[in-house]
Amino acid sequence: MQIPFTKMHGLGNDFVVVRAGNGPPPPAEAIRALADRKTGIGFDQLLWLEKPHIAGAAVYYRIFNTDGSEAEQCGNGARCIARLVGGEGAGALVLQHRGGVSRARLELNGLVSVEIAVPRFDPASLPFLADAEAASYRVKVGRRNVELRVVSLGNPHAVLHVDDIDGAPVDTLGAALERHERFPNRANIGFMQVLDPEHIRLRVFERGVGETRACGTGACAAAVVGQRAGWLAPRVHVGLPGGELIVRWDGAGTPVWLTGEAVTAFEGTVDI
Repeated sequence: MQIPFTKMHGLGNDFVVVRAGNGPPPPAEAIRALADRKTGIGFDQLLWLEKPHIAGAAVYYRIFNTDGSEAEQCGNGARCIARLVGGEGAGALVLQHRGGVSRARLELNGLVSVEIAVPRFDPASLPFLADAEAASYRVKVGRRNVELRVVSLGNPHAVLHVDDIDGAPVDTLGAALERHERFPNRANIGFMQVLDPEHIRLRVFERGVGETRACGTGACAAAVVGQRAGWLAPRVHVGLPGGELIVRWDGAGTPVWLTGEAVTAFEGTVDI
């Protein structure tokens, strides 16, 4: 069956977006085939748009990783969805997803801002196996102990503070931590270098995907744990391999907002 799609990206974190109406998403093996960058379309996530389930929402969206697993939230993907359904003009939207609803704004400067979630730091919210909530945790990986901080933004994140992300073992340590036994539902693993209170550099090993050029919720996770640790200001510029995102968090009990580009690359049809 031929299905129309839109290829989009946020800082090189790329997506195939399908306006499915009420149609069921493809099975995991079909998603894996579509995600292949040599024999399929190629993407980091498939964004499956359905009719909203509540009044006032513009769309209900689901997120599927390249391995066919379903994710709870995607910051760059949410911005692309807002741009696609909202068009090019500025304005406000409500987006519905598995975790509830998020507000989005199409800014006058062409960027898109989206409300991600109220951060949760209790280990059970990720889940992360720990005896009690703490500022940071020691996790044994092979013969080494790694210090990390955890936060849920609707999806699970761990953040490591490093001196230089260029030399950080993202591929090896990120992969080991993503599937570590203390993360029963796996996790997104961020490696953060603090430049000053308003600027950080970040690389993220995404759950079910691997390292991507940008991870929106990963940027939010790093900014939030950095602010909570006293390293960062409420508004942070996050430099990723694909470009820059801006994260704003006004503190405990308030949602994180993420701002950045949302770009349409091309449109096409595919057999599913």
